[in-house]
Amino acid sequence: MTNKNDVEYIAGGATQNSIRVAQWMLQIPGATSYMGCIGKDKFGEEMKKNSKLAGVNVHYYEDETAPTGTCAVCVVGGERSLVANLSAANCYKSEHLKRPENWALVEKAKYFYIAGFFLTVSPESIQLVAEHAAAKNKVFMMNLSAPFICEFFRDVQEKALPYMDYVFGNETEARTFSKVHGWETDNVEEIALKISQWPKASGTHKRITVITQGADPVVVAEDGKVKLFPVILLPKEKLVDTNGAGDAFVGGFLSQLVQEKPIEECIRAGCYAANVIIQRSGCTYPEKPSFS
Repeated sequence: MTNKNDVEYIAGGATQNSIRVAQWMLQIPGATSYMGCIGKDKFGEEMKKNSKLAGVNVHYYEDETAPTGTCAVCVVGGERSLVANLSAANCYKSEHLKRPENWALVEKAKYFYIAGFFLTVSPESIQLVAEHAAAKNKVFMMNLSAPFICEFFRDVQEKALPYMDYVFGNETEARTFSKVHGWETDNVEEIALKISQWPKASGTHKRITVITQGADPVVVAEDGKVKLFPVILLPKEKLVDTNGAGDAFVGGFLSQLVQEKPIEECIRAGCYAANVIIQRSGCTYPEKPSFS
């Protein structure tokens, strides 16, 4: 694929997509920081360049042996097919997080977001950040990310869940989570409610569950109640690429949450960001957002 002339290189990865979108929505240079693992190669340099252009403060762990993770994406008629080579993305070590210059970012941050995919890489790093957030009354958030995470990484997911103040996911992931835990319901509203009521490590923040359902309303469960929020519907001919839509939703949501806006505004920003991204190739966006 790299030999083709029209290949686009876009800094990706689920968490990094969300952070880049949040940064774009905020329009405040360096408002966000990101840690992950890359290799010492041309794709790693591309990643650094793209992330810095996006205004994100990146502190990458650079692995000496593994190449930078890549994901080839083919889009035909708005539908995508992905082939991932995770490589260095699988090599992050908690020792990098513990370095003073990196842990200083953790100390400084008030909000943390980690995609569920990272549970397969460094659960120890997740636990360090989660426990810090609980001890310091900060906001810790994760994403269910994929059905296989709920199925095959149940133990580490359950260990992190008590620390989660916000849980994001889509309807398929929510139903898989329900099935794995023997809840015997496919009703997304019920599942969101049950996740929000899972015991918490810290009582400072109540847990809020946010489940997207494609073109159907977003489900939000908090305080024993469920609310539904309609999404921005898009004519089929305007759909270019659904890649990164869920990540973009989270990014938009975070951009308002860190400004302490009400949940309605967070959802509205999430829907706006996702709507922008699906009309473009990859998780990309115009120079400035038109959200107000």
